[in-house]
Amino acid sequence: MKNNIKFAMLGGGSWATAIVKMLTENADIVNWYMRNTDAIEHIRTQKHNPNYLSSVEFHTEQLNLTDNINEAVADADVLIFAIPSAFLDNELKQLTVDIKDKIIFSAIKGIVPESSLIVGEHFHVNYNVPFQNIGVITGPCHAEEVALERLSYLTIACADTEKAKLVAKHLSSDYIKTKISDDIIGTEYAAMLKNIYAIAAGIAHGLGYGDNFQSVLMSNSIREMKRFIKRVHKMKRNINDSAYLGDLLVTGYSVFSRNRMFGNMIGKGYTVKSAMMEMKMVAEGYYATKSAFLIVSKHKNKSKTPILNAVYEVLYENKNPKKVFKELTEKLD
Repeated sequence: MKNNIKFAMLGGGSWATAIVKMLTENADIVNWYMRNTDAIEHIRTQKHNPNYLSSVEFHTEQLNLTDNINEAVADADVLIFAIPSAFLDNELKQLTVDIKDKIIFSAIKGIVPESSLIVGEHFHVNYNVPFQNIGVITGPCHAEEVALERLSYLTIACADTEKAKLVAKHLSSDYIKTKISDDIIGTEYAAMLKNIYAIAAGIAHGLGYGDNFQSVLMSNSIREMKRFIKRVHKMKRNINDSAYLGDLLVTGYSVFSRNRMFGNMIGKGYTVKSAMMEMKMVAEGYYATKSAFLIVSKHKNKSKTPILNAVYEVLYENKNPKKVFKELTEKLD
């Protein structure tokens, strides 16, 4: 692999902003694509993203900012995507540059609705990117704590260990510790599922359930996650590792968790639409819930996922959260 590897960041949200901050600790230049031209101009002149993690100040000479996805991708070796899964397909349709020989890492926690595939599989099937060139960046790690330079941990998963090490090296710093994994599919599904369980935790909190119930809910969530991932991709993994259990816990409990916040609003009586409008941010778990439920339904395995089923009933069948969670309490142990 050549020296002076060039990275491109695709996405303008909080996680994208946090990853650019990590990359600029180690890389000379980072291509950064986002659609919002006002945000681009603001970063150029004021040195921070006006909409997300505004406390992070960038050295703009390290950034090649653009609203043209092809310009960002063209001369980059490694592409990191942090575009919400619900909008990824539309963004990719703008591509005219061939990406089949690029190294693709996903920092997206969801399933692409148009293909019903996790992001890595979507790139493989639709853009002919070899699995050896596809990886995942997962937590436990909140963007807000990266902005504050609080000690955080990342898991970098890729079938090609050398590529995982390369990305891990460029994301590491005094406040970011990294480890690598070869469980690309399992970690990507875990990153998607933990958002659903965080919504469940938020709904429970909004309904007035306390810490005792939350601990039972999280305990059952990690076991449910294990069953789901084992069904879709059976391999040896320790579900208690930070990429699975750790990421679930931080997303389920943290005040920074937008999925927990979204669930909390639903539990307090907000409609899905009103909760989304008030948050002004994308709760990936909303879209992931439908995709994950369809996967479970296809496998005829719904009895094994009572928490996922409950969240789906509340979000997509408009069932009463109080009644649904009362029924859920009888299915947990």
